[in-house]
Amino acid sequence: MKKRLEGILEKVRDGKLTPAKALELLGDFPYCDLDFAKVDHHREVAKGTPEIVFGLGKTPAQIGRIGREILGKGSNLLVTRVERAVWSKVRSRLPGAVYNEAARTIIRVQTKPPAGAGTIFVLTAGTSDIPVAEEAAVTAEVLGNATERIYDVGVAGLHRLLGQYKRLRRARVIIAVAGMEGALPSVVAGLVKVPVIAVPTSVGYGASFHGVAALLAMLNACPGGVSVVNIDNGFGAAFLASQINHL
Repeated sequence: MKKRLEGILEKVRDGKLTPAKALELLGDFPYCDLDFAKVDHHREVAKGTPEIVFGLGKTPAQIGRIGREILGKGSNLLVTRVERAVWSKVRSRLPGAVYNEAARTIIRVQTKPPAGAGTIFVLTAGTSDIPVAEEAAVTAEVLGNATERIYDVGVAGLHRLLGQYKRLRRARVIIAVAGMEGALPSVVAGLVKVPVIAVPTSVGYGASFHGVAALLAMLNACPGGVSVVNIDNGFGAAFLASQINHL
């Protein structure tokens, strides 16, 4: 969208486009009203990234129309929380889009985003945390960040994490994803000097209360430099990590 605006302004300056025609082309700015959704084209100008679509609860037809509107303006498309059954009905509506089953995301990158300054590392305590971690990793990549994954390094076998210490020292931001008692972010933050973004997951036995126990543990983290997002919010963690990595 930003490039589209710049292109229109350049044509007006060069006399190739009248102000009246430019106003007509900008008729759907800052948003396009689809009745069931108002697609926010201004967001890319204001925040540097296009609107990212939360797919859960939307019909295939709605996801398809929103996706086409975003892609039609030259922006990149990221839709989160899309199950395979929904994707099978959407794929024909979004030619060129790619589905990541682990992350449950739909992606189509049309314009290479500005690169982050360093590498975002995404860690999980266990294999069961990978779906949330993949949502984070895919989001970070779509936003222009080099990303590395280190999975299944939770505190039940602390030597697994310590074996990755040299790699962790290369990170500019770390996203630590954990369920159960949610101890991983505290341990990681005690080892590194970069920001750690903690993501509690709903993985765990009964007393984990679907992630509430991990959330509270992370909010009470002792080491400095730990921020916490909501339960299973891999997208939110990645967006914050990307903003840090682009400073």
